[in-house]
Amino acid sequence: MNWRDSLPKARGKLLIDEPLAPFTWLRVGGSAEVLFLPADEDDLAAFLRAMPAEIPVNVLGVGSNVIVRDGGVEGVVVRLAGRSFGEVHIESGQGRLVTGAGVPDAVLARAAAKAGIAGLEFFAGIPGSVGGALAMNAGCYGAETAEVLVLAWGVDRAGERRILGVADFAYGYRHSKAPGNIIWTGAIFTGHADEGSAIAARIGEITSRREVTQPIREKTGGSTFKNPPGHSAWRLVDEAGWRGRSRGGAMFSDLHANFLINTGAASAADLEDLGEAVRADVASKFGIDLEWEIKRIGKRG
Repeated sequence: MNWRDSLPKARGKLLIDEPLAPFTWLRVGGSAEVLFLPADEDDLAAFLRAMPAEIPVNVLGVGSNVIVRDGGVEGVVVRLAGRSFGEVHIESGQGRLVTGAGVPDAVLARAAAKAGIAGLEFFAGIPGSVGGALAMNAGCYGAETAEVLVLAWGVDRAGERRILGVADFAYGYRHSKAPGNIIWTGAIFTGHADEGSAIAARIGEITSRREVTQPIREKTGGSTFKNPPGHSAWRLVDEAGWRGRSRGGAMFSDLHANFLINTGAASAADLEDLGEAVRADVASKFGIDLEWEIKRIGKRG
């Protein structure tokens, strides 16, 4: 009997062989064997406790920084959608925001501005959600998640609730030492008081800067590669001659050399193969190993 014939009961949605491309910004990739949209954290925990340990579980946020491979994703893909994971609350008098992991980073930044809480403006420049920011210490323009996080909570693969303070993450550049089997469901962030209009103005500057320097109107994601120590990934890609070059339906942006674009008919393999070609060329020319920042999940077609 196939494991999908005896899935645990859930109050959320369980979708079989669900195409994942529509959930990603790059609009590529195959299907999930099972896509689970939990109703809330308790629903997620109960499902994971009942799911056999050998069944792999992946998490898909807003799909901004991921390539789903053409062969699809084995096991269960969890997507935190809906109100339970998508709200932001202000802790009155504390200068803190309590947020679900499904909240887009830009929404968190605007909520902070409305509450007069400064320090989270940089989230307006990150194309992702809170859950992804927690996992990878997302940041931009000189600020990062580690600077404003108080604590976060989630559910591990065994269905147990876990709570970690910011020190427990032992954050580094685009890296966390928190257990990789935790699906983050919420967090508390802190900042400092400022006029909402001043915060909103800074968010506007970040948004305008992104529009001028990044191909945000294209089928793209966030940065393709992490910045190696002492170097800028975009500059290495550019100096190696890959700005604007393509393979199949994939290309590196003319506007920002560290952004992959699906020009319309790319496969996941086109995107990943182009990225690997760039990595090999940069390593050959400069002796520098570019590390993927975009997460790649699933099987090659």
